[in-house]
Amino acid sequence: MNFDLSDEQKMLAEQARGLLAERAPYDRLRELVDMGAEWDEPLWRELAEMGFLGARIPEAYGGLGLADLDLGVLSEEFGRANCALPFFSSIVCAADALVVAGSEAQKAVWLPLLASGEVVAAFANAEGKTGWRPANPGVRFEGGKMTGSKSPVADAGIAGVAIVVCAHNGREALALVRLDQAGVVRTRLDSFDELRAHYRIDFDGAEAELLDGADSDVIDGVLNRAAVQAAFEAVGAAEACVHMGRDYTMDRQMFGRPLASYQAIKHKLADILMATELARSNAYYAGWAANEAPDDLPLAAAAARLSALDAFSAAARENLQVHGGIGYTFEANCHFYYRRERTLALTLGPKGYWADQLVTAVRAQDGEAA
Repeated sequence: MNFDLSDEQKMLAEQARGLLAERAPYDRLRELVDMGAEWDEPLWRELAEMGFLGARIPEAYGGLGLADLDLGVLSEEFGRANCALPFFSSIVCAADALVVAGSEAQKAVWLPLLASGEVVAAFANAEGKTGWRPANPGVRFEGGKMTGSKSPVADAGIAGVAIVVCAHNGREALALVRLDQAGVVRTRLDSFDELRAHYRIDFDGAEAELLDGADSDVIDGVLNRAAVQAAFEAVGAAEACVHMGRDYTMDRQMFGRPLASYQAIKHKLADILMATELARSNAYYAGWAANEAPDDLPLAAAAARLSALDAFSAAARENLQVHGGIGYTFEANCHFYYRRERTLALTLGPKGYWADQLVTAVRAQDGEAA
């Protein structure tokens, strides 16, 4: 059995990594922070020209029609570079929801726009203190109109449209809402991650379109696949932290010898490397299962999500620790990953939710085996 990526997937990763290394170095990230920019728009346009934004979108709608594992290869590279891009919101979440639940007319209109980068989409599920996925959504779809509030919503300030988790006829549903209309008010929130802006969206009779193919099971699938891509992003970022910490400790001299020569530092770096490799294995399997073994996806997604969160959390913190005091300064690069780690930890709900999902999936499999 071959547990490695295919030659095509490796080439895809190399192309993305080379472009991001050139276009999104750390100095560029600082420039975006200083500018107060919500995204790196020139880089987004370049990714669109290379076809990366259409990776998971079917060819019939202007995409490449690649598999979830292929998309994961890109997510890992975006996480490694800590990009200021709405890729997760627009392509991973919103485009996937349209592919699986949208009507033919909705797909024909919106998927080509998302694949070309002409339109950015947001995915709105959380409702503030009510929770990231409330059992009874407060946002309502009735008679073609949307009412209620969603918060926080990543990348909503630059999005032209949002896919919104809402309530319709007493059940969970998805609806598409244009964000440039009078019935929509967007308010920017303070965000710990300065390279990923979040908003509160208030709907007051906003015109909306129901995605007729959506129900709770479909939404579960969208969120599970999103969790897999978030895991890939966390793995790429965690590995960047491992390499950053290794390079710094090899250069940093202490008592006449490299800091990396001390056993305690070696142990730190070895521990986070092992956690990262474990998370990568789980992410690879989950990416494969999303297409080839969908019945295994709930378990695989939860395992990938949890192991990636643990790996990225440890890597971001230990990277700060091995850098010492300089690691906490704006001039150092550690803070980019620490901020992103805190954001990813809550993007799709807390660890407790995914731990419950993991236990439920294991029990379901045990019941089938019995």
